[in-house]
Amino acid sequence: MTVSAATLGVALSAPVFGAITERLARKRVIVASLLGISIPTLLAATATSLPQLIFWRFLQGVMVPGVVAVIVTYIGEEWPPHRVALIMSFYVSGTALGGFIGRVGTGILTDWFNWRIAFVALGAASLAGAAAVAFWLPHGRLRPILPMAADDNPSFVNQVRSLFHNRRLLATFAVGFNLLFSLVGVFTWITFHLSAAPFSLSTTALSSLFFVYLVGLVVTPAAGYLITRVGLRAGIAGAIACSMAGVLLTLAPSLAIIILGLALVSSGVFIAQTASQSHLRVAAPPGSRVTAAGLYMTCYYFGGTAAGVLPGAFWSLGKWPACAAFIIAMQAIALVIALFGWREPTPPPQPAA
Repeated sequence: MTVSAATLGVALSAPVFGAITERLARKRVIVASLLGISIPTLLAATATSLPQLIFWRFLQGVMVPGVVAVIVTYIGEEWPPHRVALIMSFYVSGTALGGFIGRVGTGILTDWFNWRIAFVALGAASLAGAAAVAFWLPHGRLRPILPMAADDNPSFVNQVRSLFHNRRLLATFAVGFNLLFSLVGVFTWITFHLSAAPFSLSTTALSSLFFVYLVGLVVTPAAGYLITRVGLRAGIAGAIACSMAGVLLTLAPSLAIIILGLALVSSGVFIAQTASQSHLRVAAPPGSRVTAAGLYMTCYYFGGTAAGVLPGAFWSLGKWPACAAFIIAMQAIALVIALFGWREPTPPPQPAA
């Protein structure tokens, strides 16, 4: 419940947060949101009951889109189009590194001290991050802050409706759902497979599987550079194919091959995330990019939530092989959606002279 509360907060607040912050200065929103994350994180250390802890975790999630959705839009606005995928790959690598350090670091602090100290450390890290962003991140240079006008400020409902009528954005939202679904689905359900015979891995050994995230720190920026050369559709196709191959390798009877497969799964998802978030800049209209990024986050985190539930039905039918088949089928659907949904619209024919 403490994990789901945070992801639910992200999913619910992302589109609303995006609409509210659409016309605000990007850097100010990011700094304020980092401060907003640090407050409930520090207060979580004071929780005296499980409901209190769940409440503070929910507020953490509510503030996250102010960083993630806005920085994705910021990158798309501040770098030239041919460099967006490369810069986005560095950002995605940063999220992978943060996720790895967060899991390992808080585990060590909890073992050495207690879980309250872990929350204090995370809150202090958020404060330090806010200070670093305030000092180092340049103010938006390529996006002027336009005055609010009555005739160009559609309501939130109308704005969301128009975004969902955009074929390329709708395809991007569906791909985002499938990306986190694949990552969470694999790393959640394969632990049951590896904890049983013949592998019989301990809890500590299962936790160490997240070290494969570090492979993505090297692979993702290199792939981001390649995506700038081959294009977003080719990039997402290669990334999803890499992840599908990784899932197939996890069916092997060798632990070493399974670990290789997990490395391919996570790296493929990180690379696909780079391509998908870069495509948001291309597909979203200029006045709705933060809202579009917020909706993408909502679909992305709903995918992660579904991955903790839906594969369970397949596990009961055929254990990990059935789960893997289901996840591969979902990845294949995402591949088809990206290849057909991301096609640029055909320009209307020009009248004959």
